[in-house]
Amino acid sequence: MLDVFKMKKLGIFAGGVLFGTAGVKLLSSKDAKKVYTNCTAAVLRAKDSVMKTASTVQENAEDILAEAKQINEERAAKEAALEQEAEEVTEEVEEEDSDEMKLTSLQSITDFMTCAGRTLPDNIRLWARRNLAVARSREVSPEERRHAQRALSIMMNIQWKSDYFKSIDPEEARKILDEELYGMERVKQRIIETIIQINRTHTLPAYGLLLVGPAGTGKSQIAYAVARILKLPWTTLDMSSINDPEQLTGSSRIYANAKPGIIMDAFSMAGESNLVFIINELDKANSGKGTGNPADVLLTLLDNLGFTDNYMECMIPTVGVYPIATANDKSQISSPLMSRFAVIDIPDYTPEEKKAIFSKFALPKVLKRIGLREGECIMTDDALDAVIDIFSDTTGIRDLEQAAEHIVANALYQIEVDHLEQVTFTGEMVRELLL
Repeated sequence: MLDVFKMKKLGIFAGGVLFGTAGVKLLSSKDAKKVYTNCTAAVLRAKDSVMKTASTVQENAEDILAEAKQINEERAAKEAALEQEAEEVTEEVEEEDSDEMKLTSLQSITDFMTCAGRTLPDNIRLWARRNLAVARSREVSPEERRHAQRALSIMMNIQWKSDYFKSIDPEEARKILDEELYGMERVKQRIIETIIQINRTHTLPAYGLLLVGPAGTGKSQIAYAVARILKLPWTTLDMSSINDPEQLTGSSRIYANAKPGIIMDAFSMAGESNLVFIINELDKANSGKGTGNPADVLLTLLDNLGFTDNYMECMIPTVGVYPIATANDKSQISSPLMSRFAVIDIPDYTPEEKKAIFSKFALPKVLKRIGLREGECIMTDDALDAVIDIFSDTTGIRDLEQAAEHIVANALYQIEVDHLEQVTFTGEMVRELLL
């Protein structure tokens, strides 16, 4: 606020400006004096207005400053809360996936997109950009940001490969099949045909394999052997435990506890898009107890056109997925599902085949695992016949494998406790032990 002294100086200043060097003579003119008087009054009025405005600003300055500080403090607090939420989301994602090499934070995902985004399929790259925007947005809820970041972490940690497959040595494939499977020449032939087809087209066949046969006939073992030949990771899906399609497709992000489905989890666990998908008990896929039929979901996976998970909200390429299904009763499988597979019937083993499997595969495998030499556990022909006779009413070879475990464990007990150098089993001893 201006004091009296300043007001006097203002008057002198105004007078000086008006009169200038013209001198006092000009003031003798009545008209001139009137003009100058009016001008001086106008200057004084303007200055009074400025002073009043300055006073008002000064009076309100403290309030304005306080409000401004409050706004800045609130903004800083909001930004800090957002940063804390982002850290909590990252921590949550890291807890779900403890692999330090995986992308979890928004910064690591952003860096990856900048460096390698072009290597992603077009639809996944566009999807990632949208979800990055959501994860960073202040206009959506913390839950939405959390889901977006979680989905990004899952998707970016999968190696999205092309559908090109390198040639496979048929002889090496045959060697693996002979190591894993006894007999089954028809099955082995079909698998070798598949290998030759891949070598010609460098793509997977249009149809997967459906292995149909009694329990315990080695259907799953065949699937594992194929995965080994193709040098692909494998995952299993047990349809007997699937009651609701949502278990396969995931749940919508509108729910706080939303999560991806089992199929998307399989891609995440494998870490790449090319894998062998083993679907156990396909004949139970129609027995859903929920609002839909799990078998219908499988059709989208088997068509190789892409699979959409409700949580991910993105179509997943499936051109590198090779499905191998198992079933006990193919009559329970729907026609649409059957049409997606090349069917191979696997009959039960004959008594002669079971005897050979027990003596040449099951028993030596157990001896090696426990640490006994073949000369320490001897089976007579009568003992082998007894084993086969005991399990003549059962299908498959699982019971035979369990019998081998029991016999070898008993031999080890006698060697360690009774200090025997070797144990020779007869038919009578086997019946006494197993019955």
